[in-house]
Amino acid sequence: MSPHASAVGPLLRSWRTSRGKSQLALAVEAGVSTRHLSFVESGRSSPSRELVLTLAEHLEVPLRDRNALLTAAGYAPIYRQTALDAEGMREVRTALRHILTAHEPHPALVVNRRYDVLLANEAAIELLSFYAPSWKGRNNLACLLVAPEGLRPAVVNYTETASHVLRRLRAELASSSARDAEDERLLTVAAAAEAELAAHGHSPASGIGPGEVLLPVTFERAGERVDLFTTITTLGTPLDITLQELRIETFFPANEPSRAALSRIVGGRRG
Repeated sequence: MSPHASAVGPLLRSWRTSRGKSQLALAVEAGVSTRHLSFVESGRSSPSRELVLTLAEHLEVPLRDRNALLTAAGYAPIYRQTALDAEGMREVRTALRHILTAHEPHPALVVNRRYDVLLANEAAIELLSFYAPSWKGRNNLACLLVAPEGLRPAVVNYTETASHVLRRLRAELASSSARDAEDERLLTVAAAAEAELAAHGHSPASGIGPGEVLLPVTFERAGERVDLFTTITTLGTPLDITLQELRIETFFPANEPSRAALSRIVGGRRG
């Protein structure tokens, strides 16, 4: 048994299990025998580079973790991670800023898989700085939400909103085998916030009605109440880790009073 076979096998098995696929289903999709896949997962057989990539593709493994699978199997990583502020990302930044500007007067943010705010349009800056005066423009949005000095006091439906965001954060980070120290810190923050919710008798699905199709978030401060819903957009078929992990989150008013309030907060503060 090679050390690489032993290392990559459990990782592949973990991804297959998390995706709810049987060995038979994955083997058929990947065009290999169930016996060979079983040997790979148990560490009795070393997968080729091509097989690692094929299995990762059918398991929809994020690019960051595909590199981890390749490394565990003894191969060099093939997916690069380019900082968003790098020169090679100039056109991408231009496109993202164009998208954010086009969403005005609706708030819109570009975040990564950790909810770090990378870019924001003016409407988002005005909205968040109104409801969370401590916001500095580059906070982690999940941390800002659960912080007593952040958005938390202004979120009317905090239980539902926090449960949803924390669940998504865990889904992005917990299953990854390529976590770093900041990922671990955020998972600790999420666990503490979820424990606090549980201590107060709130379940993850608390307050969400069977007829809901979009999870609303309601802000209220200084007499200004805004009911919003969000949409999330990702970039199609990226080959760079940074680009795959980008999320464009846009906020829309859920009713006419909220549209008017949002206009006052955004337009009024600019004026």
